[in-house]
Amino acid sequence: MTKRKALTLIVYAPALVGKDGRTLAVVHGMEKALPGLRLEWEVGRGGSPIALPQRDAWLPERTQGGKFPLLCNGDESYPVTVNGRGRPGLLSPGGQSLSEVQAELPLDEPVIAAAAALLEGVAEGARSFWGHASPYGYGSEVAPQFRRAPHGPGCSPRGLPMINLPEKLSAPEVPWFLGWLNYWSAAAATAIGFPDPARDTELLSRARRTSSGGWVVQLTDTPLDLDDPAHLDALKRAYERFPNIGGRAVS
Repeated sequence: MTKRKALTLIVYAPALVGKDGRTLAVVHGMEKALPGLRLEWEVGRGGSPIALPQRDAWLPERTQGGKFPLLCNGDESYPVTVNGRGRPGLLSPGGQSLSEVQAELPLDEPVIAAAAALLEGVAEGARSFWGHASPYGYGSEVAPQFRRAPHGPGCSPRGLPMINLPEKLSAPEVPWFLGWLNYWSAAAATAIGFPDPARDTELLSRARRTSSGGWVVQLTDTPLDLDDPAHLDALKRAYERFPNIGGRAVS
């Protein structure tokens, strides 16, 4: 059975603490972005949804240990989920512990239309450094780009530039890689030099400013498909434009 096409949103934020209200802000941000969405169920151990009649009071209480529980919309025929987990400093830029918040939704027209708002809601709610929204499985495209040895290949099988592992980056504000939709906090945008009005006309035509001063930047009109030469070229151009992404810039 083939997996249903899905959109995955992942953002990286300062580590969650006990009773952290950012988890509820993430959920509210998603519900605001996608009309009719209600994330009022917890995914139980057997995978079945458990109703949460007092979710807004319950969720902050259950936020602890750098993570929050797996919530869903209660509809197994149209599954929407969100959760978060901690990422240790040993595996993170600058040795700083992070929280990785992830949401998954069906990749259909309503979600595609709301994708930028969804990413903004999750990222701003978590007060993230950076994040992305890309078709499910995009991680398998990024994995060959990570430089795991000093004398490894000069580019990935797709011809994309090699990027440094997250723990090799100097600060959490530096994005690790590019996706279809990219969230850059104000600090991340400064770190990579975005926007430059003279150089970023095309990107700015598909960008939106967030209330915190960050940006959501869309690389292609439709979800990124690296089997499409035009999409692959757009991704290559973006990497060329932002050499600081993935810590590739040589000082």
